[in-house]
Amino acid sequence: MPSHVPGGPDDAGAPPLRGPGGGAPPRRRWRGPIGTWPAVALVVAVLVAANLLLHRWTGPPRLPAAVAVSALLLGVLRWAGGTLADAGLARGTRARGAGWALALMGLVGAVYLAGAMLPATRALFEDRRYESMTGAELVARVLVVVPVGTVLVEEVAFRGVLYGLLARARGNAWATTVSSLLFGLWHVLPSLHLATAKPALTTVVGDSAAGSVLAVAGAVLFTGAAGVLFCELRRRSGSLLAPMGLHWAVNAFGYVAGFVLR
Repeated sequence: MPSHVPGGPDDAGAPPLRGPGGGAPPRRRWRGPIGTWPAVALVVAVLVAANLLLHRWTGPPRLPAAVAVSALLLGVLRWAGGTLADAGLARGTRARGAGWALALMGLVGAVYLAGAMLPATRALFEDRRYESMTGAELVARVLVVVPVGTVLVEEVAFRGVLYGLLARARGNAWATTVSSLLFGLWHVLPSLHLATAKPALTTVVGDSAAGSVLAVAGAVLFTGAAGVLFCELRRRSGSLLAPMGLHWAVNAFGYVAGFVLR
């Protein structure tokens, strides 16, 4: 019987293989021009550069840059012998992942609606960054900037390529821990002015350098914890579409709530 070829038809609809006890599969499954750990190091280097680049490019250049970074990271995975299944993008898992995504989007929408309507929680959605935003800008952010400039690149990077590489090398728990930690650190730059942008947060940490540090630390911890949840969704659904759906809903509905309550 012919041996299994990574990236062949057998990978199209199957979740990533697991070895005995749910750990890493046999090493023959990972034959590629570069090893797993060099690939992980290369992914981290690309993410450091991308974090600086995408933070600086907030206009139209951000979108093609995000797509290019996502494609580059998938190329690294392939270079290391990985497949679309290892990134959570196998054809056979897409319907299940889409179902998870739609359910999560509906749940997040209901939570945001309730939170925005209740006087006790309404102030949490207020954000000074939305004061000058137009309706057209809101639509562009919700339908283009968030799904392409944020969700695509972050999910492919952290729950797709990085998670897939680390899960193969050390298992799901290790992959979840490392990718979630790096996901939290990814949000340091976007959180630098968070303390002054959100009035509810300013009243807690204050408008000072120390307050900014606390706000950034809180953002890193929160997004790191969110990364754990996203990784678990990826693991349970077998598809990257599930965390993508939740990620989009949290960000997009946050923009909508902030715009409406400005």
